[in-house]
Amino acid sequence: MSGQSAHRYAKQFLAGWGAMDFNSHMANTAYLNMAADVRMAFFEEHGFPVAEFQKRGFGPVIRKDELEYFREVHLHQTVTVTLAVAAMRADGTRFVLESELFLPGGDRAATVRSTGGWLDLSARKLMAPPQDLLDVLHQIPRAAHFEALPGRERRTPS
Repeated sequence: MSGQSAHRYAKQFLAGWGAMDFNSHMANTAYLNMAADVRMAFFEEHGFPVAEFQKRGFGPVIRKDELEYFREVHLHQTVTVTLAVAAMRADGTRFVLESELFLPGGDRAATVRSTGGWLDLSARKLMAPPQDLLDVLHQIPRAAHFEALPGRERRTPS
């Protein structure tokens, strides 16, 4: 693929009937769904399937998605969706994951940037990931433009 980085995790998806919109191209929500699917496939392949998140009582939560379009995706095109980490705190509490969607000829169709963290499902609060998940996060390929996110400054009582 001409534009696809060889240093990214990737999966292929079929742009099916349910992913299309009124204008006969892929709907915006389908891009977001494919980006989420490639993230969860990565976690599953690295020891964190959905059942493991459920068992432990936490999971990924996305605070913001940004979607930039470059080319249309049409019905029954096979789309390659990549995953890389664009930014992350050293402790893994916050991250920006980037997915690029490529057409069969290698042209980039879109980029999805998802900003998120980890949600404790009982407390309904953000949390730090456990060490074994942090190790998995560090296995996600880094985008060429990766940046380390600053951690929170801890205030000491005066």
